[in-house]
Amino acid sequence: MFPSSSHPPTLHTTAPTPSTTLFTVSTRSPSHTLLARSLHYLALLLRVIVGIAIIVLFWAKWRQRGGDEAQGLGETAWYEDMVLSSPVGQMAGWAARGLSWTWVVGGTMIGGWAVTRRGYTEESLLVLRGLGIQTSSSSPTYLSTPTTRFIPTTAIQDIFIHEAFKGFEVRFYLAIVVQGEEDVVVVFPTLLPNRHILETVWRGARACLYEPAAAKA
Repeated sequence: MFPSSSHPPTLHTTAPTPSTTLFTVSTRSPSHTLLARSLHYLALLLRVIVGIAIIVLFWAKWRQRGGDEAQGLGETAWYEDMVLSSPVGQMAGWAARGLSWTWVVGGTMIGGWAVTRRGYTEESLLVLRGLGIQTSSSSPTYLSTPTTRFIPTTAIQDIFIHEAFKGFEVRFYLAIVVQGEEDVVVVFPTLLPNRHILETVWRGARACLYEPAAAKA
């Protein structure tokens, strides 16, 4: 329903302070040009319009189900009438009368998923010298929070790049060895960016976490 903003993973590095570095790998399409920014905001506007239409449609169907009882709500009925008498409300009322609850609920679920889905994946590694590392993976929708984990410096034994089979291909991944854990923590587990990105993050993370001198050793 909405244009996808996904494109090959790219790395964005920011360093707010000398002791803090944020590495972000994202499949979001860059919005450097005026056309790209315009399309981005147009897609957001379309999401808002479709979301409002879905809510009004469900509301209109529910109000028809309640009949006169819904109109007898007194002080709450005036804004219902205002919304449902608008052009969008009238179209929603017409659609609600012609559709069964099965179609309304099914359409609401599909439309809600299309409106709230993120359309891209973003994963990050935040390095705080003297404190530790925080990994983060974005959620599939805007309604849920990202998955994050903080690993203190004292628990980090090593950071390395390794390779493994994924299907019939060999993929490289960045891993953190955590003290007391059998399994390593994979950084960027969903995107698994290419080796060049991983090497850049590996060098930058070690330089920030263990001081530049330690990274050169």
